[in-house]
Amino acid sequence: MDNLITFSIAVFTGFFAITNPISNMTVFVSLTQGADDKTKNDINKRSNFIAFIIVTVFVLLGKYIFELFNISIPAFKITGGILIFYIGFEMLQSKKSDVKNLKNVHIDENIAVSPLAIPILAGPGTIVTAMNFVSNAELIHIILVIAIFGSMSLITFFTFKLSDLIVKVVGHNVISVIGKIMGLIIAIIGTGMIITGIKLCFNLMP
Repeated sequence: MDNLITFSIAVFTGFFAITNPISNMTVFVSLTQGADDKTKNDINKRSNFIAFIIVTVFVLLGKYIFELFNISIPAFKITGGILIFYIGFEMLQSKKSDVKNLKNVHIDENIAVSPLAIPILAGPGTIVTAMNFVSNAELIHIILVIAIFGSMSLITFFTFKLSDLIVKVVGHNVISVIGKIMGLIIAIIGTGMIITGIKLCFNLMP
């Protein structure tokens, strides 16, 4: 029992550090700027649900998916890093690109799926973290990992849901500054993923 508790704490801590609902809230606010409440709620629900499904699938079948399509972890991290860097760069430039434009697009195909569900909520870091926790694990550990990520998805959902209230409390100017800072941080995270992927590719990891 003690081992399961320790394992659960480690999994929760790992997922919280990777998904970071508080930081991602500013990303959500930036991406849904100008959308009505119903649109925001739809994006919130779908992005978190899709992220949960993606992580669950990789927890259960990740090893076989990578083998089936001959996908390497380095290639996955480099691609995810490029996507994340692009999002962070656009946030820094305060541009409303096609990725962020909510007009005349299908929510589930554009905003909810990408970039929110993947790579923001269920990116390479999250997927690799989840797969690491279940490598050579027993069934109970797999169930715990899925359940804990489900709880993280709920935490993220409610954080996003309260984002407007939080914005009203701290003000739009502060959110704008936070958004630019987060854009820089996200771009750095993306660069870090690319560097890690290159190091893994050439066996340069210490």
